[in-house]
Amino acid sequence: DPPRDRRALSVPSMFADRTASGADVQSLWRSARSARCEVKTCQTGKISTAEAAAQSHTAQDAAVQTELSKDPVQDFQQEVQVDYTGLLSFLRRAEDAVIKELNKNWKSHAFDGFEVNWTDQDEIVLCLHTLSYPEAQDQNLQVTSVSWNATGSVIACSYGRLDNGDWSTEKSYVCTWNLDRRGLNPQHPDLVVDVPSSVMCLAFHPSQPSLIAGGLFSGELVVWDTSRTEDPVIWRTGMTDDTHTDPVYQVNWLPDTKHRNHSRLLSVATDGKILVWRAEREGRLALAEGFAIVAQQIPRSTRLKKMAWGEAAVGVTSLSFSHFDPDVFVVGVEGGYPLRCSTVAQTPALPRPGGSLALRAPAELTFSPHAGPVYSVSCSPFHRQSCFLLPPSPRNLFLSCGTDGQVHLHSMLQTQPLFALQLSKKYLFCVCWSPVRPLVFAAASGEGVHLFDLARSVQKPTVSLKQSMSDCPVYCLEFNTKHTRLLAAGDAAGTVKVWQLSSDFTEQGPREMSHLEQLASEIMD
Repeated sequence: DPPRDRRALSVPSMFADRTASGADVQSLWRSARSARCEVKTCQTGKISTAEAAAQSHTAQDAAVQTELSKDPVQDFQQEVQVDYTGLLSFLRRAEDAVIKELNKNWKSHAFDGFEVNWTDQDEIVLCLHTLSYPEAQDQNLQVTSVSWNATGSVIACSYGRLDNGDWSTEKSYVCTWNLDRRGLNPQHPDLVVDVPSSVMCLAFHPSQPSLIAGGLFSGELVVWDTSRTEDPVIWRTGMTDDTHTDPVYQVNWLPDTKHRNHSRLLSVATDGKILVWRAEREGRLALAEGFAIVAQQIPRSTRLKKMAWGEAAVGVTSLSFSHFDPDVFVVGVEGGYPLRCSTVAQTPALPRPGGSLALRAPAELTFSPHAGPVYSVSCSPFHRQSCFLLPPSPRNLFLSCGTDGQVHLHSMLQTQPLFALQLSKKYLFCVCWSPVRPLVFAAASGEGVHLFDLARSVQKPTVSLKQSMSDCPVYCLEFNTKHTRLLAAGDAAGTVKVWQLSSDFTEQGPREMSHLEQLASEIMD
């Protein structure tokens, strides 16, 4: 059919290729988030979270689930029945026994000196500071004495020489360091005082932190005020007929019984004199009273052979006052004897021409000697508060040491030592009792510092400290009474070391006083 074929050719094909324009659908999600400056990585909404301890709206605490009785006091009285008659009878029977035990506890000294320590305990002894003055060390000067001031924060040392040399014309120094000062320089003292003569001993004032007294090789006494930097000398004896004629080896501050706000100075020297000085106007120290140790007051075997009986003064090297009787003191002499002395003694000593005051002879008792000169004595600062003082009470004890290398423990009431400890083959230069523990003391020797705890051993030191790498003699030491864990020691190399003691040496046990009494009694037996 020709016409039908022509219509088929004019109709477009069903599967022909064509290109249509694309459809654009705008994203409402992106535009809404962009307007709020939000960045999303997914199209899901934010998940909300909350924490709740419980789902209930109200809370209530209850101790029990049962209901309280209407009268709890009545229920308690019904439950507990007290037999007051029997209780009264019991208290009457126990009254005497309870009072007896209370009186016994009240008089007990079991916890004398015991204090609870809440700090961490250290088991070792540490060297905190090594102090020195390089200019003094360049002159080969030695540390002859150390002293803590009244606050316990300042340490002073004196420089001089204890061996051979022309001491009297050799320049020396007194140096101080404040250990609490920020930026402490151990080789740069806070204060340096130039002294024209060798300084043999030092002592800070017990209550005025800036005052320090020194004894010189020339026999003079000088008092410095460390708060004055221009001219620190405030008092001095000068060279008079009353001045010592030998080196001064120890100075002590004494309270003035007549003037409470004043102090006096005591000095000892190898000329045998023990002199007490008072401050006067124009910076002068004047002699207030004096004593002398003479040959009559020591055993005949110790007389100086070159001098006639009764005319020989005995050189005094050290002194220590009793802490409980201000009239009693102990001295050590070059002849090796410790002597018990009294400030109220009235026996006249040998007259000394030119002196302003007559001297008295104070010695009362001579103790068993060392095999060489006594260099140091130290009285015990401990005692029992008791009306019945029986020997050997700790208040009667003192230590001595000397060139024989021995430490003697003495009772002031008997001539023989309680024990003699051979500590070193070299000299012992200083011994010092601990201010806080009755059984602890320290000794300075030609080998170093030795710490003793008699609770552990009476035969050997508990700890021996090397002051230096070489065998450098330690000439002086002193405990710090304010910061009781500190111990200062000065040596022949010109250095001062400040040691921090372990708690073992500073914490008193509850029965330490009784232990010392028992130890002394056993030794006597």
